[in-house]
Amino acid sequence: QVQLVESGGGLVQAGGSLRLSCVVSGRTVSSSAMGWFRQAPGKYREFVVAISWSGGKYYADFVKGRFTISRDNAKNTVYLEMNSLNFEDTAVYYCAAGPKYTASWGYSSGASYDYWGQGTQVTVSS
Repeated sequence: QVQLVESGGGLVQAGGSLRLSCVVSGRTVSSSAMGWFRQAPGKYREFVVAISWSGGKYYADFVKGRFTISRDNAKNTVYLEMNSLNFEDTAVYYCAAGPKYTASWGYSSGASYDYWGQGTQVTVSS
């Protein structure tokens, strides 16, 4: 059984930083496409960032230079480092796992991922 458990969300002031973690069981992160998505109230879920099995990284334009994805294979965990947070970053952040051989254009699509975590709330105060 594959499980993804996110943590690290919380309340932060604008300009601050947070690091989200996604602990994965039942699947190896180094053999998967791993992604982070977010959904703000009243909005559709949107792609944030992903990392391929080979370490390639894909970022949404709105987070480039502010967010960084990484993984620890020994801990089977994926991280999302978020800096310079602003009010528009307020959302529930979800971790997702997909097939190893995901097409490059597929990383930004939620349909490419098989498993999802329960989400962690990030609230940025202005």
